[in-house]
Amino acid sequence: MSKISLKHSGGNVVSLNSPTSAPTSADVAFKLPNADGSASEALITDGSGNLSFASVAGGKILQVVQTVKTDTATISSTNTNNFVDLTGLSVSITPSATTSKVLIIMNPALSMAAGTLHIRLLRGSTDIFQGDSGGGNRLSSSVLHRSAYTNHYCETLSGTFLDSPNTTSATTYKLQGTLGATYNSIININRTPDDDNYDYGGRVVSTMTAMEIAA
Repeated sequence: MSKISLKHSGGNVVSLNSPTSAPTSADVAFKLPNADGSASEALITDGSGNLSFASVAGGKILQVVQTVKTDTATISSTNTNNFVDLTGLSVSITPSATTSKVLIIMNPALSMAAGTLHIRLLRGSTDIFQGDSGGGNRLSSSVLHRSAYTNHYCETLSGTFLDSPNTTSATTYKLQGTLGATYNSIININRTPDDDNYDYGGRVVSTMTAMEIAA
């Protein structure tokens, strides 16, 4: 068995050995790249003997950013045809590569007196997570409905979306909401509609989480 031996000045040897069994076809030749790769890259083959350096960290979580909203907010939604920003329910992340994906996990705790609350997820000013058009329904990421006035509830609407922002610039993801006909046209965050100081009127927490995922 032939091998290539590299002897250190201290006397120890590092060896590159041939396979333990003969190649199944003709001679096997590997062509090394003409330059070193980048940090954390590995030497890979194209299946024809050409070697190159490339990242093999696909699917790896590169960074995690989270917004935690513990205070309350009330937002007026008097125009039922327009979505308004939900105060404090946004998160900003700067991807390290244009090929990275961003996993958004949203957990807003919301309430309203009655009616229907639609929320949607945006990247900047672009809707990125909503249903298909049809039936005259508002396009949104999630819907909360109360058919009658209920002043002692607050509900967490959860959602997850894997986005491809294709940028290395700071990117903001945010939630917006809009109401149909209600008693007072107010969206509440982290509190019940009446916000009573009793056990049935507790205050809660909302979060927005962004994870950069390597391609």
